[in-house]
Amino acid sequence: MRVEVASRRRKPESVRAAYPEATIIDVTSRAAEPWVRLSPFYPHGGIPVPLTPGAVSASVEGIWQALKVFEGADVDPSKMTVTSMSGLKRTVRRYGPVRGHRAGLHGDSLLDYQAARRQIYLPAYHWVLEHRVQDLVGRLREVGGSGLVLLDYTTNGDPADVSSPLSHAALIARYLTGRWPA
Repeated sequence: MRVEVASRRRKPESVRAAYPEATIIDVTSRAAEPWVRLSPFYPHGGIPVPLTPGAVSASVEGIWQALKVFEGADVDPSKMTVTSMSGLKRTVRRYGPVRGHRAGLHGDSLLDYQAARRQIYLPAYHWVLEHRVQDLVGRLREVGGSGLVLLDYTTNGDPADVSSPLSHAALIARYLTGRWPA
């Protein structure tokens, strides 16, 4: 299966011209049902919080934002209860520079950006792929016979590349092709 990732910001005709035979699917928080369910903002509920036994979150983004620690603010567990797909982001403008991500809600240490991706984001998103959207994963495999293009706002699929945000569409592509990040 050939799976590509393209920017949702590109004009649709440009994406179609680049991938004329492929099925193109938007997997962002602005996607239509059912594909919006692949967004890390989607409130599936019951998502285990990495490094925090017994804690669960509504969304992957809720976990990521809840565990973010700023110069002026520590963790914010309330982000894990947000089910509206909005009001999740915590910004440097409001809280100051990011110091890292807490290693669990009650953890003593802070993880740097790359370690946080590997120990928080990847396990949480992988859990969603395995436990909440297997029906959609199956449908992607079905429709992707002539190639599949997943649209996301970013296209970085390398957790070690901290120069740009990690693309969940690229993670889906890696999952579909058996190349999940180690």
